[in-house]
Amino acid sequence: MDGGESSTQQTPVIKAGWLDKNPPQGSYIFQRRWVKLEAEYLRYYDSDKDMYSKRIIKTSCIDNVASTGDQKFEVATSNRNFVFRAESDSDRNDWIKAIQQVLEDRKSRPASSSVYNPENVDKCGLLEMKGWKPKMFVVVATDKVFLYKNGEDFVSGVGITSIDMNLGNVKEMDKRSFDLTTPYKTFSFVADNEQERSEWVEAMMQSVAGALSNLEVAQKIWSEESNRMCADCGAPKPDWASVNLCVVICKKCAGEHRSLGPSISKVRSLKMDHKIWTEELIELFLKLCNEVSNKFWAANVPPSEAIDQWSSSPERKTYISAKYREGKYRRYHQLFGNQVELNKALCVSVATTDLTETQALVFCGADINCTCGELFFSQPLELALQAGQKLQEEFLKQNRTSEIPRLDLGTNLEKQYYVMHHSITHNGYLYKTSSMTRLVADRKAKEEFSRRWCVLNDGTLSYYENNHSSTPNGEIRMDEIVCVAVIPPDTHGYESTFEIYTKSERLYLFAADTPEEAREWVKSITKCFLPLKAEELLSYDFDRIGRLQFKGGRSLERSRVGWFSLCKTYLYTYVEDNETVEVINLRKLVELSTKDKDILVLVEKGRITYILAERKLDFTGWAAAIQKASSTSGDTLSEQQLTDSDVPCIVEKCIDHISSFGVGSEGIYRKSGQNSKITSLLEALKKDARSVVLTEEEHVDNVSDTLKRFFRGIGEGVFAEHCMQWLHVTGIKDESERILKYQELLQILPPVNRATLKALVRHLYCIQHFSDINQMSIHNLAIVFGPTLFQTDGQNYKPGRVVEDLISLYLPIFSVCTRDKGLKLVTMYLSH
Repeated sequence: MDGGESSTQQTPVIKAGWLDKNPPQGSYIFQRRWVKLEAEYLRYYDSDKDMYSKRIIKTSCIDNVASTGDQKFEVATSNRNFVFRAESDSDRNDWIKAIQQVLEDRKSRPASSSVYNPENVDKCGLLEMKGWKPKMFVVVATDKVFLYKNGEDFVSGVGITSIDMNLGNVKEMDKRSFDLTTPYKTFSFVADNEQERSEWVEAMMQSVAGALSNLEVAQKIWSEESNRMCADCGAPKPDWASVNLCVVICKKCAGEHRSLGPSISKVRSLKMDHKIWTEELIELFLKLCNEVSNKFWAANVPPSEAIDQWSSSPERKTYISAKYREGKYRRYHQLFGNQVELNKALCVSVATTDLTETQALVFCGADINCTCGELFFSQPLELALQAGQKLQEEFLKQNRTSEIPRLDLGTNLEKQYYVMHHSITHNGYLYKTSSMTRLVADRKAKEEFSRRWCVLNDGTLSYYENNHSSTPNGEIRMDEIVCVAVIPPDTHGYESTFEIYTKSERLYLFAADTPEEAREWVKSITKCFLPLKAEELLSYDFDRIGRLQFKGGRSLERSRVGWFSLCKTYLYTYVEDNETVEVINLRKLVELSTKDKDILVLVEKGRITYILAERKLDFTGWAAAIQKASSTSGDTLSEQQLTDSDVPCIVEKCIDHISSFGVGSEGIYRKSGQNSKITSLLEALKKDARSVVLTEEEHVDNVSDTLKRFFRGIGEGVFAEHCMQWLHVTGIKDESERILKYQELLQILPPVNRATLKALVRHLYCIQHFSDINQMSIHNLAIVFGPTLFQTDGQNYKPGRVVEDLISLYLPIFSVCTRDKGLKLVTMYLSH
């Protein structure tokens, strides 16, 4: 069907009234019908109260309308004639005149394309509908759903009814069925299989989103004449855009742009993605409009390779990939190939209004993150900001992570990363839900899974109704998979579940009867898409594994593709040109943050890694999993976020704050802070100590009480299971023997406990040096920290004696010499 404006704008009714209609069964039997004439359709209903018609006739398909006598008139189409009878000859003539006027008006308008126009149809096909015996031909077209008796009626323009989707709601039901619900009626459909059901549901949900969209941004963008035609195929009224390439595109071309990945083309809707369309971005699209952008991107397109709005999907894919991924048709800048000069020219261009020059420089290889050494504001983005060039700034921001087109990529890009192992086979029963386009947020009950016979063979995972079925319900190609995730036990109704993410932004949730079966399936599937050299990643007991685009180093260099494996709190990485697998301890990150929702920044000591959102769905899953793995996961010391020296971040932050602002505070650690503030501070630090900033305004008594409360609540305590042995040392009278025994016990502590104890005692060793000011001698500190570290009620004197020994004998017990960095810091602090 022809796509129109949003259905929220009601089509005006030209004429409406009661008519008798002669049905096909007999020429003398008339049935009373409520008839409505609009510019696009002639509809008739059982009554004037009905929302949905019994028949809908497209006016462009009406060949003729003429009187047949006795108050009757006939509407003729290519395959059927409709006979109506009015109450009088006068009323009949009014109807004929109104319909003829609509037909005349259509002739005066530009010729429209065929009714069966694939550009306007999102999905069509046969579906069962409850209450309707033969299968119905259903068409999803922009913001409407049309129902026809069959495909021939669709082509001839004679249907049953249309459903405006601005009030629609789509819901998956059991197995193959789904409901389209409106305030007036529920339409219940049944598809042939689950995969078909999922595709129909997705198409209708997109139609709902389109119906609720806003035309304000689109109308502003379309105010530039060249933006009214798709930059790639020329289709009218394109309502999508690539915000980094600065081209306005139609829905069909947008699908191919998405398959390039957001590092090449960031696709956004003019009607639905309202928040991203700032005034600067809209103005940028009016300046770098389709006509201007195509003078760069399509400067050298051979006529034989160009596409139009009727081109097939494979033709679009080939053309769009060549145009933007390879840059095959672009206008080359005269400095192309000279990196130094390209960068210099970019630094000059961004300070001017010449956006076309900046576009050509960036997409011919100039580095957006280059440094112009002789300038104080050294990077292009800073130079644009300094020069007040807001549109240059906007263009650079949209292209911070863009890949530069390279002819050597061509169609072999995927082969570079995927080497399918066709020899790997596996089969058995799994349980499967419908595929999804977003992360699984809710618990899936057993009833939501369907038992399927699954076969992994020849690089494809196929799932069947049972092991006797010959035709699969659906399949997943291994070269489409970008990530596999093992879900924690009991997350869903089945204990053992795993997820598969694909390049087409779909998520498949599977379950197995046992953890062993699930792990075997996961490893078999992963072996099929993982490069041979990266198979070391399989040796880890991973929670998530897959392909990600990333940038490494201290600056945003060119992006690369790597294979990542998340195992507990460690992230293992393999890159094609590296011989070894690198590892990041996520608990020891200095910083973990997200930029612009599509870059995950992992900062280690001496290294930064940027993980880029090549696809939204699996990136969101990775970001959430990495965030969780880097967070505190329990109440023992080793389960906290850690510094590079194995000390919990919460401990180091509190110690640093007190060392800076509380050493001279009288009664430090003895005086109590404000309970409500201590509670909220401890909660914040436990949730994400890495991101908490303790300012000078934070009272030291609140921080000191927070540190004490943390140690009191630590699972197993600092001294772990050897607690009693530490207390027995106090009975040794000889100091040298006590020191040796303490050293022996230190060595059998877990590494994190040992590092934490040393950091705390070193801090207390510093505090007691200022006892003349803060009144906290070694004895006073021991009275406070003895019961705290040993988690006792303070009735036993031995915990205090242990802490007193640890502070007074800090240097020999912890083997601190004058070359020790920690001692130098303490000595330096004391000298000031």
